[in-house]
Amino acid sequence: MTDLFLKYLQYEKRYSNHTLISYKNDLDQFQRFISEHYPETSIDQVNHAILRDWVVSLSEHEISEISVNRKLVTLRSFFKFLLKKGSIEKNPVLKLSNLKTKKRLPNFIRENDIIRILDQNVEEGDFAEARDVLTFEILYGTGMRLSELISLKVNNIDLINNSLKVLGKRNKERIIPINRFLSGMIKKYISLKNQTFVGNVNVHLIVSNKGEKSYPMMINRIVKKYLEGVSVDKKSPHILRHTYATHLLERGADLNAVKDLLGHQSLAATQVYTHNSLGKLKKVFDQAHPKA
Repeated sequence: MTDLFLKYLQYEKRYSNHTLISYKNDLDQFQRFISEHYPETSIDQVNHAILRDWVVSLSEHEISEISVNRKLVTLRSFFKFLLKKGSIEKNPVLKLSNLKTKKRLPNFIRENDIIRILDQNVEEGDFAEARDVLTFEILYGTGMRLSELISLKVNNIDLINNSLKVLGKRNKERIIPINRFLSGMIKKYISLKNQTFVGNVNVHLIVSNKGEKSYPMMINRIVKKYLEGVSVDKKSPHILRHTYATHLLERGADLNAVKDLLGHQSLAATQVYTHNSLGKLKKVFDQAHPKA
């Protein structure tokens, strides 16, 4: 049933490859636990007590609360699918509560550090240098996800209206505006890309040194290179997304507008970035409150 469930997620729910891999890994891990600890129990016989035992086992192996909760999401979806197919009579995960997690504020890069990095970026050079600079500029200039950048195609870019069409989670499209400087960088890069890979130009914007579609490890290496020397916990593409959102809000952007730019489904996902704007709130308080 696992294969059937994954096909359902892929073709009917249209989940991304990254999500499918995560779901498969979670289910494989759960199946191994059942085989080892409850060898005579089939998947349709799994109950609340077995699931609790599995959660305890994960915690004993020092799996984080966030990771455990994500695995529970997988199991809830899987057993809901089995219920729908008539393979089980009730969903044993329904009464299993998520573990409590510590709320962490999104990490971001200070504006002066970002400006220093961008000022040091030089467009001139070979194809690889131009690509690396553009990769960093796009991630910070649009707030798009790593997967969205990798999937971004040249024909998704409107250099006349200065905008990008991005395919986000659940295959939802959104339009992200870009400034004229970034639009100009993209135009120069596309020209250089066409000259570098004459006759074999990949449809994707960001490509490897061989002209092939980029991949996560490659983008991570590029970002780490530019963030070397910056004091942040994790030097990853996602921190540029956090930084994009935080800087927009710090400069007075509307929360709903930022939500749409990031491709969030709910406003709650965007509101976490307002905590990083405490300095701005204090400044408003000092200027406006009679007792400040």
